[in-house]
Amino acid sequence: MTATPVHWKLVIDAHDPHAQADFWAAALHYEVEDHSVLIAKLLDLDAIPPGILLDHHDRRAWRDAAAVRHPDDPYDPESGAGRGRRLLFNRIPRAEEKTAKNRLHIDLHGPAGERDSEVERLHALGARVERQVREQGGEWVVMTDPEGNEFCVH
Repeated sequence: MTATPVHWKLVIDAHDPHAQADFWAAALHYEVEDHSVLIAKLLDLDAIPPGILLDHHDRRAWRDAAAVRHPDDPYDPESGAGRGRRLLFNRIPRAEEKTAKNRLHIDLHGPAGERDSEVERLHALGARVERQVREQGGEWVVMTDPEGNEFCVH
């Protein structure tokens, strides 16, 4: 019996979920999910209050959450939610500031020999270079996204 692959998403705390989604969509060449069809349906049914929404990219979006998905993966056209490789950004209060090193981070592997240009591209999107690492096992650059979450570029 073959097991069905587990459906998963990586959930990331964020102070500005939409800015984070925009950054990571550009960084990964992903798409920002469009939930406006589901939102319109729920508004028409009076199932949600308008106060939990905002306008982003000229469409209605959840105020406290935004997601990005791989452009080749399946998604639900009614909800806009991806069914494959996906990052979800949930708003957290400023009081829940990051105080320690990430216990989980994303490693980006661009085209061979193009790490420096990829670092420059990510820096132009708003990432910061924290340090370059050269060890016996390889070389990479540790960067942080606009909210200070670490990731590595190999």
